[in-house]
Amino acid sequence: MRVIAGKAKGRKLIMTPGEGTRPITDRAKEALFSILGDWIVETRVLDLFGGTGGVGIEALSRGAAWVDFVEVSRKAIATIHANLRHCRLEQQAAVLRSDSFAYLQRYQGEPYDLIFVAPPQYQGLWIKALQLIDARPALLAPHGSVVVQIHPREDAPVALTHLEEYDRRRYGSVLLIFYGAAEDLRKEEAEADELDDVDDDDWDEEFEEDFEAEIEARENGESDVQDALDVDGRTDDRTGETRT
Repeated sequence: MRVIAGKAKGRKLIMTPGEGTRPITDRAKEALFSILGDWIVETRVLDLFGGTGGVGIEALSRGAAWVDFVEVSRKAIATIHANLRHCRLEQQAAVLRSDSFAYLQRYQGEPYDLIFVAPPQYQGLWIKALQLIDARPALLAPHGSVVVQIHPREDAPVALTHLEEYDRRRYGSVLLIFYGAAEDLRKEEAEADELDDVDDDDWDEEFEEDFEAEIEARENGESDVQDALDVDGRTDDRTGETRT
């Protein structure tokens, strides 16, 4: 497991001993950050169930302003600290020993732009975490995202009030599901539709202007299009036939 891009690119990360964590594969992590793109720059990130810290460290390497890692396992906490030091990113992060659900219930600080949820498999914990985030909209900054990492077999419908799924991607045994505030998603859709309408109106106006100019040019005998059309009815010099 390694840092894929950014200022810590190429640095290898140590793994948490035991089987209590499930680090994201490099393939899925690279795809995740390709989707997020430059949006990740200057963001505040919450890496729940931190594990090895791979996602939060990748975010810092790519320009995130701050990451809070939340983890209950002492071994995992030691691993995250070691990986942060190795990547020289410890000044931009806090590693908090806490139950992730308790943290979501009591947190009162600045909202996060990205909340990454990757709990132990096959226990339904991702649903509980997602519903806790949904119940506290102030956790998520405007136009922020919640990304859940699960095994595809864990996928199940989730009753949500404020959050809404807007994308999902599968990479082998990793399924990433993207959520945003439903209100923000509606606004973004409305803005996109408005831009499309403006573009269509601009194109219509340009077409009308060009069409009017062409009509005027034809009337004055100055149109290239008219010259091409006037080929019909002329006599072919080679055959003597009239073109139709």
